[in-house]
Amino acid sequence: MVAHSTGTRKGYFLPNDEQEQSRLDLQHAIAKTLLKGNLALAPIEKPRRVLDIGTGTGIWAIEFAEQYPDSDVLGTDLSPIQPDYLPPNCRFEIDDIEDEWVFSHKFDYIHGRYLCAFLKDFNHMFRSIHESLTPGGWVEFQETIIQFQAIDMTLEGTALQRWNALLLEGVRKMGRSAIAGVRYKKLMQEAGFININEKRFAVPMNPWAKGHNEKMLGAMQMANNLEGVDGITMAVFTRSLGWKPEDVELFLIEVKRDMQDKKIHGLCIWGQKPR
Repeated sequence: MVAHSTGTRKGYFLPNDEQEQSRLDLQHAIAKTLLKGNLALAPIEKPRRVLDIGTGTGIWAIEFAEQYPDSDVLGTDLSPIQPDYLPPNCRFEIDDIEDEWVFSHKFDYIHGRYLCAFLKDFNHMFRSIHESLTPGGWVEFQETIIQFQAIDMTLEGTALQRWNALLLEGVRKMGRSAIAGVRYKKLMQEAGFININEKRFAVPMNPWAKGHNEKMLGAMQMANNLEGVDGITMAVFTRSLGWKPEDVELFLIEVKRDMQDKKIHGLCIWGQKPR
């Protein structure tokens, strides 16, 4: 059974049960592995006020608050699924980043992760971020581009390739994009950011890759894919593409079987508001 809660309003279409929350924490571990244990790549020093949009379980905000005890860290999300026991400098609020931003103060650093597939108006988001940063403040995003690529021709003709194409089509019909992260740099430039840097990562989809770190990363990504594919597929295929739930379940058997020897490309992008 897949449970949904307040996160289903507007554009968020993933489940919100304990399994999904555990998967979000796994995504956090994957991101930290890619960033070599860092929580941020932007050259922040001692940010006084920090905002984490779409905070999810709040794990990034909590770890950041622990690492920067002099910072005031605020995490916002559609659902109140964050823990009750927090560092004294960390708090959470229910908020929707697609609404008007009404914070009482500006931030020195704004962070977001894995949001692009759930947003409609990226210009609104980047304008809101720009207006909410202090002069010289930084914004950073880590985004997954949900578009599988293979190192050879093994992806051709597979259920996984068909699933990926259908997912992109379904998300597009919902007025969103699962690969919008590739446009972030241009959107940030248009919003007035400077010193924009972009770093891309290729993530093995299972432990096929050579090297200890690559195998570990592949194992985590495979678990992430297998735990997340049911929820996103059922939501997008039934709501947007008109599939019957039983047909989705049958198709997913093939898709999960195909989740091997492939790569998924991730993207980390960060930029600075002019001083």
